[in-house]
Amino acid sequence: MQHNIKLIALDLDGTLLTTDKALTPENEAALCKAAAAGIEIVPATGRFFSGMPQNIRSLPFVRYVIAINGAQIYDVKTDSAISRSEIPWQRAVEVMTYLDRLPVIYDCYMDNWGWMTQSLYDQAELYAPHKHSLEMLKTLRTPVPELKSHLAQVGHDVQKIQMFFRDMELRERTMAELAQRFPDLAVTSSIPRNVELNSRRAVKGEAVRTLAVHLGLDMRQTMCFGDDLNDVSMLRSAGIGVAMDNACDEAKAAADYVTLSCDQSGVAAAMEKFLFSGQSL
Repeated sequence: MQHNIKLIALDLDGTLLTTDKALTPENEAALCKAAAAGIEIVPATGRFFSGMPQNIRSLPFVRYVIAINGAQIYDVKTDSAISRSEIPWQRAVEVMTYLDRLPVIYDCYMDNWGWMTQSLYDQAELYAPHKHSLEMLKTLRTPVPELKSHLAQVGHDVQKIQMFFRDMELRERTMAELAQRFPDLAVTSSIPRNVELNSRRAVKGEAVRTLAVHLGLDMRQTMCFGDDLNDVSMLRSAGIGVAMDNACDEAKAAADYVTLSCDQSGVAAAMEKFLFSGQSL
């Protein structure tokens, strides 16, 4: 293994998983081979741990998970967080007050679960028509009468705020405005219709760096895979950053290499090229 990679961080949706959220036999075999060689296999996802697909959570060699875009590094073995970076609940309420004037639906992750105003939850089909997005939204959110009031009542900080748009031009304008209005927050996206807000320090690149330090590794010993805006920071900072063929332009520009698409087992193809065959960049 010429590159001496010791940690592989992988986005899930659109990267390790196919369009239909399956783990291909080729990708699974490549992960098993790398894990057997002593490489840490680290899912790096916008989801919280219990919201990850069972086929990923059940992989026996997964010890660490970069969850919620880096808001949490979760140690599966000890059932504890190595690091956390959250949005103060008061700041989250300010963001939601701003969003209330827009034709969007929004929710938040708090305490490793999703929460959403009931009236917005009831509109999910209009804003998340893709079956997998809609299923995740419906099954991984608990509706409450009014989300801002709920946050004020419980007083817990927020791991992520997520919103869904029907108007894609409005989505682009809102992303720019959010970055201006809330400079303490990281503005990203993981699927075409959504925008995600995290603490400025809760990005996947920082989380990979934090985990590498925890494990006594250099960033040159990391390999990261991704396809969307929330993956850009780790693609840039990795020893080898790999974007999928189906990735957005920003992810491809941040990567060292573009592999096959998620539906063509692109993860396995890149691992074979750089790890098992020992080719250089």
